[in-house]
Amino acid sequence: MPALTPTLTRPLAALALLAIGFVVYTSLVAAGAAGPFDLEVARLFARAWTPAAAPVVQGIAVLGGIEVTTVLAVGLAVALWRRGFRSEVAALLAFPLVEILELVEKGVVHQPPPRAFFHPDGPSVVTMLHGGTLTLGGSYPSGHMMRTLLVYGLGAFVVVRLSASGRVRRAVVVSAGFLIGLMALDRLYLGVHWQSDVLGGLLLGGAALAGAIAWLDRPRAAG
Repeated sequence: MPALTPTLTRPLAALALLAIGFVVYTSLVAAGAAGPFDLEVARLFARAWTPAAAPVVQGIAVLGGIEVTTVLAVGLAVALWRRGFRSEVAALLAFPLVEILELVEKGVVHQPPPRAFFHPDGPSVVTMLHGGTLTLGGSYPSGHMMRTLLVYGLGAFVVVRLSASGRVRRAVVVSAGFLIGLMALDRLYLGVHWQSDVLGGLLLGGAALAGAIAWLDRPRAAG
């Protein structure tokens, strides 16, 4: 059975850098330092808006919603379990943990969402309950961005480690990277998040991904 090769130094270093980056950037956002650039970026995307694109960008948003990403995270956990990677399933605990941290940050930072630029988000339980997007006192960081990076990034990592096909490995890495970039543009184009929310989501999701990879790459006892 193939093993998830232990190369622990890099994910731990990435975890530390991304966590520090998130804390520092969150402090700047809370202090209002990102405000002017947030507004410039929001106006830029508002000028590019066309109603005909709404169904497409709302469909993209669904891929980063809590429902789809939860199903994918559970599916990844089941796949690892069935392949004999029982302890590796614990890496998926990064998903609920980072969701809790996201909600805490939304309540602490109190960054109002860009309501002046808002277009209806992708359909989900969240949008049905809150009439657009879940803010809980603020829009920072972007949960869609965080979940997309964590779930699709971790799925790509596992496929790369376990697939024997180089073509499959390349395809999954490119696809995950493309979707992550597309989700960042989607959040801004729909006007449901500031650019600082998106960057915060990338930092938080990246830290969670690095932590999950560090668990998968931890040293194993021989035998």
